[in-house]
Amino acid sequence: MKNKDLQKKKEADLGKLLKEKRQSLQNFRFSLSGSKTRNTKEGRALRKDIARILTVMNERKRETKVSSS
Repeated sequence: MKNKDLQKKKEADLGKLLKEKRQSLQNFRFSLSGSKTRNTKEGRALRKDIARILTVMNERKRETKVSSS
């Protein structure tokens, strides 16, 4: 997921996407422990996507704090 794509999304959509990515990461970890997964790079990609989403959400939160002060 690209940063530009995340910037265009609304806050509610970002929250929903974050929840989905976290669920996917949990499922990935469970399948990894059961050795059902072959693509081990998927976990790294999911963690990076989660970090990107959280970064965009925090940037927006800071912008509203600065503008309200």
